[in-house]
Amino acid sequence: MYKLLTVKDVVRIPPRMFTMDPKDAAKKVLRETYEGIYDRDEGVILAILDVHDVGQGIIVPGDGATYHEVIFDVLVWKPENGEVVEGEVVEMMPYGAFIRIGPMDGLVHISQLMDDYVVFDEKNRQFIGKETKRILKLGDYVRARIIGISVKSKIIRENKINMTMRQPGLGKFEWIEKEKRKAKEE
Repeated sequence: MYKLLTVKDVVRIPPRMFTMDPKDAAKKVLRETYEGIYDRDEGVILAILDVHDVGQGIIVPGDGATYHEVIFDVLVWKPENGEVVEGEVVEMMPYGAFIRIGPMDGLVHISQLMDDYVVFDEKNRQFIGKETKRILKLGDYVRARIIGISVKSKIIRENKINMTMRQPGLGKFEWIEKEKRKAKEE
């Protein structure tokens, strides 16, 4: 889920930025500090959008920089358990498919791909349903539900998202459309 937040923090502006406009200097420091990290409470910090206010600077003895209280807007994305997401299959491994959902990739384990016995075709890098003959390959667009989130670090790649495509209304878009047509005919 994407959110826009207004945040208050203290920013250290180094002496080399004293000639810049305080808002521009604070924005540059905030971008270098926060963009691209995973915050346990808020999710992935995608962008520092706007700096509203830069407070009076404070000088700390022994440090040539100034410290300012700053109010700014942040765009974040946080995956939620149970959330239905859409994305592209970006990687195939014998144990499952990785789906790009926003700034992170989630794993759909082979057992959660479809209600069928699934085999991995190593040569063609695709999954095939034994009875339904459904095929999932790189570049396919799918709808999945987040069933587990493991947050271990501020580094995005070290966090894990587990997903399923076995519930009604989930899976490759072509499969969903076929199911809808089939339901209308019955």
